[in-house]
Amino acid sequence: MGSISETAAGMGYSKPLGIQFLECIRRRKLSYKAYQAIVLIVTFLAYTSYHAARKATSVVKSALDPQSSDIGTGLKFPFRISYVHEPAENKKFSWVLKDGWAPFNGSDGTALLGDLDLAFLSVYAVGMYFSGHLGDRLNLRIFLTVGMLGTGLFTSFFGVGYWANIHSFYYYLIVQMLAGLFQSTGWPSVVAVVGNWFGKKKRGLIMGIWNAHTSVGNITGSLVASAMLSYGWGWSFVVPGLIVAFIGVMVFLLLPVSPDSVGVDKEEDELHFTKKSGDEEVTEPLLRSDPEHEEKAVGFIEAWKIPGVATFALCLFFAKLVAYTFLYWLPFYIANTAIEGKYLSSKAAGNLSTLFDVGGMVGGILAGQISDSLDARAITAASFMYCAIPALFFYRCYGHVSLALNIALMFITGMFVNGPYALITTAVSADLGTHSSLEGNSRALATVTAIIDGTGSVGAAIGPVLTGYISEKSWSAVFTMLMAAALIAGLLLTRLVVAEVATKISERRSQGGSISRSSEPDV
Repeated sequence: MGSISETAAGMGYSKPLGIQFLECIRRRKLSYKAYQAIVLIVTFLAYTSYHAARKATSVVKSALDPQSSDIGTGLKFPFRISYVHEPAENKKFSWVLKDGWAPFNGSDGTALLGDLDLAFLSVYAVGMYFSGHLGDRLNLRIFLTVGMLGTGLFTSFFGVGYWANIHSFYYYLIVQMLAGLFQSTGWPSVVAVVGNWFGKKKRGLIMGIWNAHTSVGNITGSLVASAMLSYGWGWSFVVPGLIVAFIGVMVFLLLPVSPDSVGVDKEEDELHFTKKSGDEEVTEPLLRSDPEHEEKAVGFIEAWKIPGVATFALCLFFAKLVAYTFLYWLPFYIANTAIEGKYLSSKAAGNLSTLFDVGGMVGGILAGQISDSLDARAITAASFMYCAIPALFFYRCYGHVSLALNIALMFITGMFVNGPYALITTAVSADLGTHSSLEGNSRALATVTAIIDGTGSVGAAIGPVLTGYISEKSWSAVFTMLMAAALIAGLLLTRLVVAEVATKISERRSQGGSISRSSEPDV
């Protein structure tokens, strides 16, 4: 292993210790495809753990602030309702469903929980802009590792409030703000790393599948937090926090930031490994750096001026407002909405809410595949946002009729709400981060990603806090707000949709003209 390290040092790059260990065991260098597989797996797990930690708050809300006294049902897989009585040995945890936790169990408890969401997401959104700026200038592996360790620490600190018997609202507020700051390092980093290793062809499909980490993380977070509730709500935060920290160590040991950072070259690699026909389209990296030309990182204002960045950033503002309102409030909404005349427990509501994320996973993959097939990102995103409007309406109006109908409508709503959100934050961000106006500059991807997702995160902060206040009066008003946001998100893309339609018509006419000319007989 020493010889590998010495060789790396001599070539001017430094491989992560885990990569050196793998090559020592294999006794040969890893192939380009092996690096790609490591990148996909490690970044997938990294952002899955981020979302799992983020989901804990939404699951625990209904335990901290129980609003319904008629909670007497449990929900287990497969999804069916069963009426349960609390075992005697669980009486010591009766607060989980009955008493709540001060200061969140008072008359203003729902609003205080909304304030926590606002604090977390506001700091997250502001931090995102700085993280993207720093990410294009620092070692992304170290930057992401620090972010994950900090996220794990402060997520766990929120849960420590349970055992320390802390009832100060400001303790939880400060902890959430610090957790949001460290979480903001995640998205610009993982998108930039994936963008360094994968090419433009089939980008929507590849990133749509990869972006399933959002839904997988939400599902994992819901299931873990729900399972831990019976042992005390503190565990619902500590366990996800430990998971994030563990995967942060994995990132430090294994993540190769770019081909240059580990001294691997695709063309040279193909001399030693068999190449399948057609792989060039997928494996060619988005960005190539010229070793003789030191690239300068793109400035924040300059990145805003890239065509399409501002439009998609504003669209994501409203799309993420809808998506994050569901992320933070869906389990609470389910627990406080009678389905077939009965209320579900906090654990049951958390389990049921995972189906929204299953739908979101399908929606992200579909949006990526459709946008690749049509070569039309704006048309795809706008279409999904418009379809989300009736889906939201029907879920609110008919979701309470039966459990089966609730499941079906929740799945459909998740598909249309999360589809465009996933498309914009992955493939669209990568497209714009490698825009032709950058002239091949490889140091803009993290900044562009941060601008788009940071602006979206401002909407993500506003949606949940508005829900906290509006829901005290009417959940129907909340859904009206969400439908309006989905409509605005779609309308914001109108100019780009018109441009894509015009391009398609022009291409079809030119193809038709060339065919007709080729069919004319020679004179």
